[in-house]
Amino acid sequence: MIKLQVIGNLGKDCVTNTVNGKNVMNFTVAHTEKFKDSSGAQREKTIWVDCAYWSDRTGIAPYLKKGTQVYVEGAPEVRTYQTQDGKSGASLSLRVLTVQLLGSRAGEGSNSGGGYSSAPSSSPAMNEQPPVASDIADDLPF
Repeated sequence: MIKLQVIGNLGKDCVTNTVNGKNVMNFTVAHTEKFKDSSGAQREKTIWVDCAYWSDRTGIAPYLKKGTQVYVEGAPEVRTYQTQDGKSGASLSLRVLTVQLLGSRAGEGSNSGGGYSSAPSSSPAMNEQPPVASDIADDLPF
């Protein structure tokens, strides 16, 4: 399995639909990286990821608003297509397994990224502390 982790801002509000009796939340995450080109000029590159979160846990949907920073994790898919002018294009989509709110843009709403996570309870949340080395050493068989 290939797993993709993305931290970025939502490009538009989440849309919740029902397909064949199952709930799906669709949203788009933009991840922007800043870098210097060969001449030393500061540049930006934004990658848009179309996300589909198939889950009955739709309680997070009202919080997935444009501009909200999120962490999403899931299985990536690349889709290719032809544009109307005959050129080839590609888009990155993600079948989401975990989504976690990180915050909103400065000055927007009251979303402080309070750690709401819709990850299954068997998955560790991002804000949990990793085990201490001495705890691990007690479990070693030698």
